[in-house]
Amino acid sequence: MQADIFCRVVDNYGDIGVCWRLARRLAHGHGWDVRLWVDDLASFVRIQPGIDPGAARQACQGVDVVRWSATPGPGLAARDVVIEAFACDPPDTFLDSMRQRHPAWVNLEYLSAEAWVESCHGLPSQRPDGLVKHFFFPGFTPATGGLLREPGLSAERDAFQADPAAQEAFLRGLGVADGLLSLRRNGARTMSLFCYPGAPVDALARALAADTRPTLLLAPVGVAPGLEAACALPGGPAVARLPFVAQPDFDRVLWCADLNFVRGEDSFVRAAWAARPLVWQIYPQAGNIHLEKLDAWLARYPAPAPAADLIRAWNQADAATAAEAALAAALEPGPWQAWNQAARDWDAAQAARPDLAESLAVFCAELAKKR
Repeated sequence: MQADIFCRVVDNYGDIGVCWRLARRLAHGHGWDVRLWVDDLASFVRIQPGIDPGAARQACQGVDVVRWSATPGPGLAARDVVIEAFACDPPDTFLDSMRQRHPAWVNLEYLSAEAWVESCHGLPSQRPDGLVKHFFFPGFTPATGGLLREPGLSAERDAFQADPAAQEAFLRGLGVADGLLSLRRNGARTMSLFCYPGAPVDALARALAADTRPTLLLAPVGVAPGLEAACALPGGPAVARLPFVAQPDFDRVLWCADLNFVRGEDSFVRAAWAARPLVWQIYPQAGNIHLEKLDAWLARYPAPAPAADLIRAWNQADAATAAEAALAAALEPGPWQAWNQAARDWDAAQAARPDLAESLAVFCAELAKKR
């Protein structure tokens, strides 16, 4: 298969994060010839060192990366498969070539746990120009496309999580000071924090300061800029700032943590694969539609009540007090043990299903046969 994947960066790293993982899975796992079109290479380079943000076209890890422009070169015509991520619409000149070739055209939708996506997954949409677009939904049930996951991920994760020396060497390589690493050796809980600006980090700091167990908080540079000030209170968590790293290393950061605060879609899925408790800050939408999507996921996620309360409060404006109380309750021994078990159960259940790239490859092959 020769495929084009179009990615318009909206959420800084979530959109390109999903598309980059998908491009590599299709290229490496299924032997596809993949072109990835990206409109914001500056965001791309933050999660994939080596990308040249000024290049019109470049090769990276077996994928042809094209800077998306309104007027692509004449040699960049449609091929077997066109995947547009999150309804981003290919440029008009590319659509002209699609009308001549009639490729398998798929709109990869946003992830949702809502029940209605099952009835819409795979549906076609006939356009007046003769092209047909099919909707493909990631999801958590057999009636959806599943979640992106690489072969062997569980074994790699389990080996890393069982090796404290490897974790320490990894974090030291990211610049975490020996004094902070000694906190981990002496029993401190490790948490990672990747959040949107509205997250109640002050409440997080207060709850962790009141906890009897010390905390080391790992946060990327530039995220939650007031974090150090919020944590500068008696008993407050120690903060280690991390650089933005390539996706495999971001996975390892999540594997190092006992609890991961994540945002958007890509980081959320990777935190779920860490098989550790997670708090998801979903991408905000007008009219609080995102909270309906959050509730739909929480209805499926087997977390204890204090954890669910924390996740809801973390996503609501003016709910800092509720978030602080919920985190304190979720860290109590009983709920914390139950939350850890829920995370392992969720990981195992989702990992038993075909991953998104596998499902999408099969789906596109069937569409190609009907052309």
